[in-house]
Amino acid sequence: MPKTVTPYTDLNSTKKQQVATMFDNISKTYDFLNHFLSLGIDVIWRKIAINELKRCNPKLILDVATGTGDFAFEALSILKPDKIIGVDISQGMLGVAEEKIKKRKLEHVFEVKLGDSEKLLFDDNVFDAVTVAFGVRNFENLEKGLADMLRVLRPGGKAVILEFSKPRAFPVKQLYNVYFHFITPIVGKFFSKDSRAYSYLPESVQNFPDGDAFSGMMQKVGYQSTNARLLAFGICSIYTGVK
Repeated sequence: MPKTVTPYTDLNSTKKQQVATMFDNISKTYDFLNHFLSLGIDVIWRKIAINELKRCNPKLILDVATGTGDFAFEALSILKPDKIIGVDISQGMLGVAEEKIKKRKLEHVFEVKLGDSEKLLFDDNVFDAVTVAFGVRNFENLEKGLADMLRVLRPGGKAVILEFSKPRAFPVKQLYNVYFHFITPIVGKFFSKDSRAYSYLPESVQNFPDGDAFSGMMQKVGYQSTNARLLAFGICSIYTGVK
């Protein structure tokens, strides 16, 4: 198991509590910084990931670590499901999501709830699909979170996970490391006013078991037909698995 990396090294609270605090702190600037720091490419990544579910035609989707709802909004646009439920441990992020839902008049198809990825408050075998975008590396117990997502999936249902990974080819690896470890924290601190949030980001990605290691973890907890697909020379990856 990878070591636990937390946002605030000077606090005694759990990673889960610290992640919730961090996202509460940056919720108002989160969307802007996401698009700014990724040069807008994160929008394309979300579209590609959601298209992994097009053949499945899911009607009920659970979006774990939904944040401000961008992944779920993309799923609504592309897949046209009957309902999406988003869960997140940060009330600040959910507040932003709720504002966006009301503004777009989507209350009838998109609902958000405060919730823990490791203790999802849903029955077994409920959802046609479960999605996570840039959230699994923040799980306190990665295997437990993946297992509970599998539990709420119906048999034959599909999980799609979008997450940062570590590019390994020259010169992408070198350019990525400079941008991610030096530029991102400086820009993030300036706009978000949280000195640790965007330093934690590269640390959490560095510590995350990406590629085959993550696919192996999905298989270990019970996912079938797992697959890892690299995007942008390995900066990002899409992981899929079926129950």
